[in-house]
Amino acid sequence: MAAVTRADETIAAFVEQILVQSPLKAAGFIVTIYGDVVEPRGGVAWIGNLIETCAEVGISETLVRTAVSRLVASGQLSGEREGRRSYYRLSPSAGDEFAAAARVLFGEQQDNSWQFVHVTGAAPEDTMLALDRAGYARIGARLAVGPTRLLAIPATLVFKADAAQDAPALQDFAAEHWDLDRHASAYRAFIAQFMPIADHADAQALAPKTALTVRLLLIHRFRSVLLHDPRLPALALPADWPGKTARQLFARLYQQLSPHADEYVTRSFVTASGPFAPLTRATDLRLAMLAREVL
Repeated sequence: MAAVTRADETIAAFVEQILVQSPLKAAGFIVTIYGDVVEPRGGVAWIGNLIETCAEVGISETLVRTAVSRLVASGQLSGEREGRRSYYRLSPSAGDEFAAAARVLFGEQQDNSWQFVHVTGAAPEDTMLALDRAGYARIGARLAVGPTRLLAIPATLVFKADAAQDAPALQDFAAEHWDLDRHASAYRAFIAQFMPIADHADAQALAPKTALTVRLLLIHRFRSVLLHDPRLPALALPADWPGKTARQLFARLYQQLSPHADEYVTRSFVTASGPFAPLTRATDLRLAMLAREVL
């Protein structure tokens, strides 16, 4: 067992504060484990690894097993046995969702183009709700506007718009149609939680298990903030928009934690065929994309 260092003790206090301020749900944290650790290494994990990792943030074995059962029932995971051990694999549909989320977290670069989406058909509300979830703003019963991004939403007409000519007018438009204060507050809360870790703890001095725990909390919290953000083009945002600082903090701390976190993954996580790979093409690509955020 690795000795507990002073850095680990310092981090433990920050982690406790984060858990009090932002309580975890077992299913959501397990999804984070799969997205950060398991999916880029093949998508299969032993339930014992999930139990051990969740215990570090106060989630009991009973809650883990209940959450895994619910994820299986919802079609996100499928189980398989090898001897006395149970392993769980991402379903193909869940793998697609994880890949889409990873592109946003690690690599999506927002451009300045916009589009209007007109919903056709006799019952538009379900499609309008899907556009709401994608970060679009309603400007009519069948019309929404938002940044240009790929949308797999049927029964719509899409009209491209060029809004890069007048930044002040675009900022006024964004402030009128989106609740930017709510998203700015979420980013500031994230910064307040994780900036002390980046400033006062030497990631290289952490025990590998601690590094992984902090990285999982980092990505869990940042994902919850980023994926709720409509992710408007920079020209539409205030000059002091905290999202840029939050993203740079996420990128810097994720890179700092990763060497020791990945060491623990390699040493402790297993599939039926053996240990996890230390690094893969997917993990290397994530780190390379994050490196561009802190240049």
